[in-house]
Amino acid sequence: MTRTQLEHVIRAAGAIADTQDLVVIGSQAILGQFPDAPPELLVSNEADVFPSEAPARSDLIDGSIGQDSPFQREFGYFAHGVDETTAILTKGWRGRLVLVANENTRSVRGWCLEVHDLAIAKYAAGPENGLEFTAALIRHRMISRVTMLERLAITTLDPQLRALTYARIERQFSSLREV
Repeated sequence: MTRTQLEHVIRAAGAIADTQDLVVIGSQAILGQFPDAPPELLVSNEADVFPSEAPARSDLIDGSIGQDSPFQREFGYFAHGVDETTAILTKGWRGRLVLVANENTRSVRGWCLEVHDLAIAKYAAGPENGLEFTAALIRHRMISRVTMLERLAITTLDPQLRALTYARIERQFSSLREV
């Protein structure tokens, strides 16, 4: 997904959910802070979004421009209507959201997770594609180990998942520092 495509999703999802503010929490949130992100970070054709003030309207988004919809068939990308519990988010994440708003989004504002908050969510989830994503963030020097550990400290993870997430961060930063 490109930045222009994300803007299209923001515009369409805002119109469908009748909202001016959408939150983007999946991997394509990277396009908020890094509109020209490296291609290896843009392989997903899905944007995870929810209306900021009315998350229940995510179902409308999913039903209208979600996976296997006419929207996806026409454009090759889609929106996945989610809510803020879909990802593990750090304390204060809303205050760090990155705004995407321009002519292409019309009057809809897309609020994308800041890159470190996005990476914490990926590390905590731990699927293989999420860890490939975080490895690319490290290789391109888009995240800082120090900031990652600060953000991890302010999550509400249970101790076992916190330890696992810490180990994932340390392992990737150690192995990729030499690259």
